Amino acid sequence: MNESALQLRSGNDTRDTLVALLKAAADQLRLSVLRILRRDTFSVQELSQILDVSQPGMSHHLKILANAGLVSTRREGSTIFYRRSHTAREAELAELQEAILTSADLLTLDANAEQQLALINEARAENSRAFFEEHAGEFRRQQEQVVDYSLYGPASAELLASTQPGGELAVEVGPGEGGFLPELARRYARVIALDNASAMLDKSREAAAAKGLGNIDFVLADTANAEIAENSVDCAVINMVLHHVPSPGDIVADTARWLKPGGVLSITDLCPHNQSWAKEACGDLWLGIDPDELTDWANASGLTEGPAVFLAQKNGFRVQLRQFLKP
Repeated sequence: MNESALQLRSGNDTRDTLVALLKAAADQLRLSVLRILRRDTFSVQELSQILDVSQPGMSHHLKILANAGLVSTRREGSTIFYRRSHTAREAELAELQEAILTSADLLTLDANAEQQLALINEARAENSRAFFEEHAGEFRRQQEQVVDYSLYGPASAELLASTQPGGELAVEVGPGEGGFLPELARRYARVIALDNASAMLDKSREAAAAKGLGNIDFVLADTANAEIAENSVDCAVINMVLHHVPSPGDIVADTARWLKPGGVLSITDLCPHNQSWAKEACGDLWLGIDPDELTDWANASGLTEGPAVFLAQKNGFRVQLRQFLKP
């Protein structure tokens, strides 16, 4: 194929993508879907419930959005979930795609859609809370089925030390049995251990007491209602938590607000996998977290990407250790 033919083909591809983008954006319901997917991932069934649209109708709209490159899919077991795509298929159209997504974020959902969205997120959250309240005593054994703390804990501590040796205040969201708290208590003047499951918070409190750690406050709350001031935290840590929560993007946004300029958000989590047994055995809501999606959430929350380490295991699970910085 000669150079002129290649240029013609490239031009046609860009034109086709432009037409697809404009078609996808020229519909109020599709813009509402993009608004709902701002920081979250939903199935066809859930989106149909939120917007009161039949599943065949919703599938049609999602196909148009996918053809335009505005959404992408991820399969978890037998369910396909949709999320927004921030990387444009054609570099020349990147600004247009970002403008469409930014404009969709300005939309206000109607009261019924907001109510249905809240119901779905609350059902997800309740499933997670109930699992950890019931299985708190089995936490270590369940976690070790997927990844042992000894694999990621020391590596996460080392990565954090290279970015921020210490400071005044650190927050750990979902401290589990408290394995990482000694690292934070040693480097920061004050530490907040935040969990929405009282049984798990008791576990971490007992572990801290056994080690004589006296600079940790234990708070029963989630990130949405925790009384932590904006721009007050040097470091926020989220270790192996996001795949358990209903709206991981919201957790990232909440913790980003707490950070001071120069603050660090340290996240350790599983990469995407296909081991669906983990949902029932370990209380997982998501089969890992897509690294690109995590970066999108952080960027949308005003953070920049820092160092990253990826660890592989013999059991097939991969772990991502990520740092995000607040300018």
